[in-house]
Amino acid sequence: MTSEVYTIEDLKAWDRPGTWLAVLGKPIHHSLSPAMHQAALRHMAQEHPEFNDWTYTRFEIAVENLAEALALLHQHRFLGVNLTIPHKVEALKAVTEREESVDHMGAINTLSWQPNRYRGYNTDGFGMERAIALNLGVRLDEKPVIILGAGGAARAAAVQCLERGCSELWVGNRTQGRLEALVDDMAPLYPNAEIRGFRFGFVPQSLPKGALIIQATASGLKEGDELPLSFECFDESAVLFDMIYNPSVTISMQAAQAVGMRVANGLDMLVYQGARALEIWTQFDVPAAVMRTALLNYKV
Repeated sequence: MTSEVYTIEDLKAWDRPGTWLAVLGKPIHHSLSPAMHQAALRHMAQEHPEFNDWTYTRFEIAVENLAEALALLHQHRFLGVNLTIPHKVEALKAVTEREESVDHMGAINTLSWQPNRYRGYNTDGFGMERAIALNLGVRLDEKPVIILGAGGAARAAAVQCLERGCSELWVGNRTQGRLEALVDDMAPLYPNAEIRGFRFGFVPQSLPKGALIIQATASGLKEGDELPLSFECFDESAVLFDMIYNPSVTISMQAAQAVGMRVANGLDMLVYQGARALEIWTQFDVPAAVMRTALLNYKV
């Protein structure tokens, strides 16, 4: 893994040989993406030596420098770029060629080099769907879905579920404004689905008891965080997917397990959104298992 963290100044003077991929964010030093992508590229190079000169690295880029950075990355022919906080939404202004689902999700996390511009994708929904299928054995159209949160991660989850045929979607959030905005945005895009919202302090009696619950808030990242809602109102047929992967067992997972629910964290979502991005860039099958092992073995 390349350990460097580069800046916009490094990019202006870029003259390094080889094929480069990058993740942009601020802060970015904590990103695990280089570890898993480099592991995959090393594995792929065993059969395809051309990947020996591919390198995935990190750039710490302020949001006001994003447009300039993307222009420089394209100029220096970085074949693939990942975007993380705070750039996923901001990139919509700079990237005009993109998949339709990107506009529905309201965010871009992957860019692929094209001769005249970058093309934008969002692989987060794919990663989530794959992780839920692998860890919980549930399809997104199989159960009612309850999404906890109404931010960017929740929006991506909602679009992926609705695109896959989810017919009953509930969105819960602490604040009314963001909750209403997400529900109001989704309803006209997916008129055949029943889409409802609720506040965490006012859980409706009609909330389905055997749902797929997707935890998309920041609750559980810090010690002392509160649960978004109680899981005691659900039965054992409900399952919980928490997008957080560190800690590996969150407060929501603990509470759900206490009432007999099956649970999974977000590690495989991270793996499969990355694997899908690498597939887009390389046009080869990508060893997701190798990427997962690299994350599990990574030491800061």
